[in-house]
Amino acid sequence: VRGLRRQRGGQRLRASVMVTRGERVHLDTLDLYSARSRRVFVTEAAVELAVDPATVKHDLGHVLVAVEEAQDALEREALERQHPTVPEMTDTQRHEALAFLKDPRLLQRILEDYESCGLVGEETNKLVCYLACVSRLLPRPLSVLIQSSSAAGKTSLVEGTLRLMPPEAQVRISSLTGQSLYYMGRDELKHKILSVAEEEGASEAAYALKLLQSEGRLAIACAGRDGATGRQRTEQYEVEGPVAMLLTTTAEEPDAELQNRCLTLVVNEQPRQTAAIHRQQRHAYLHPADGHVGGALQERHHQVQRVLEPRMVVIPYADQLTFRTDQTRYRRDHATYLSLIAPLALLHQHQREQVHHEGQLCVLAAVEDVRWANELATGTLGARPTALLPQTRRLLRQLDHYVRACAARDQVRPEAVRFTQRELRETLHWQDRALRRQLRRLV
Repeated sequence: VRGLRRQRGGQRLRASVMVTRGERVHLDTLDLYSARSRRVFVTEAAVELAVDPATVKHDLGHVLVAVEEAQDALEREALERQHPTVPEMTDTQRHEALAFLKDPRLLQRILEDYESCGLVGEETNKLVCYLACVSRLLPRPLSVLIQSSSAAGKTSLVEGTLRLMPPEAQVRISSLTGQSLYYMGRDELKHKILSVAEEEGASEAAYALKLLQSEGRLAIACAGRDGATGRQRTEQYEVEGPVAMLLTTTAEEPDAELQNRCLTLVVNEQPRQTAAIHRQQRHAYLHPADGHVGGALQERHHQVQRVLEPRMVVIPYADQLTFRTDQTRYRRDHATYLSLIAPLALLHQHQREQVHHEGQLCVLAAVEDVRWANELATGTLGARPTALLPQTRRLLRQLDHYVRACAARDQVRPEAVRFTQRELRETLHWQDRALRRQLRRLV
């Protein structure tokens, strides 16, 4: 019997059934809940296999019972995937988790635990990824896009962060089709971490990801057939958010609209960072027992995340904060900056004052949360190429490639390369008028 995984239960149980007797085979697709379909199958199978129809009917009855049991098992499996069982926390584990959350050095301890688990350097990137995962409990979570060349360590950063998060709080996907997100369970992504291995693997679903980030929910209406009447009807599928996202990409120019909705992190590709990674890799082979320590740390962070409670965050100093206003991009960046303060306060909820605001228990952000947010925002929301116009970015990229090629050819540092506008036109064969206009302005 094949095709059971495509069934969703209900009044029909359509499947492909194959019956054999020696070298004789009969295969047909039928609705096992339909007496007429079973009767036709029994008649044709009996003729094909040269057996008594009563024998086929008897065996098909056993098959129907077994299929229903298999369907129940598949339903339970799907339900467990959607809502994984959360292990019960012991009093000792709860006490340790609360002690961790009440530590004044909480953020430093998180960075130390990253180091103990094998991730060196990248302090800002690690804290932003951790805070993005914490923000899943907020109404407006953060989304992070990690950008680097191949093998630079972006996957290690994501995997290291997800290992510190409880399994029931995350959904890992390697690739997404255009409509796949719309047909997930209604609450399958709600207050979860959605991790997509590569931004290229989510290119078909980019529109759905943007909607999920902006509106916090997805809805699609599609035509289907009513199982009872056989008539066409419109069915609506909804997926509730909010959801925190972790995406990675090697593209120099990711989807601009998706990138604008994310905090873009750039992996450190300096030789000093490479040397630190090499030392850590050698240490792992010198002291393999340290892996058990990393596993204990990960389990502790799982309990810490389970102890955290969803809370609204109030920033008492919000009207005193300032932000750049010279570009329209900063309208969204300002909202992202405020969304960076919120998970800092939420993570420190056992160290911050909590008040009732509009009937809800809220966490009050402290000045320390704003200070940390300013420090983290400097490396993620500061001046970056995305602030330039698209044609200017293309010109800058081509100039960079040209200068690096000239430096390699002449064996000099890139800063020592000199060129003229004429040389650029003759060498690069400019065809784009917009680029030529930008060139005349800049050179």
